Amino acid sequence: MKLRAYIVEDNATIRENLIDALAELADVETVGIAETESEGTSWLSANAAHWDIAIVDLFLRQGSGLGVLTACQQRAPQQRMVVLSNYATADVRARCTQLGVDAVFDKSNEIDALVDYCMQQSNAAA
Repeated sequence: MKLRAYIVEDNATIRENLIDALAELADVETVGIAETESEGTSWLSANAAHWDIAIVDLFLRQGSGLGVLTACQQRAPQQRMVVLSNYATADVRARCTQLGVDAVFDKSNEIDALVDYCMQQSNAAA
């Protein structure tokens, strides 16, 4: 069973590369994308049964990924929230943990770890 991902990322190049890498390496199907906090929160709330993992950047064209994370705190237990950011500092990781995030990955050096995480989630759902 493919893992269904929703991606909140405002950089088109990063987003498209991530979609391609996840599809090829982790058998992840991207079910939607957002570039802003409001787009992300609206879609994730309205389509609660249609995603397994949300991959969220913290700095968006409008709003913040933190707002998306806050809006998804009441998600289903099997749904995963993941942060992919250039600012994965200890303080940011701690704040994300407070918001119930399942994992935080640094864009600059942890993409492989994100792919591995997605593969693990996909295998667990199978």
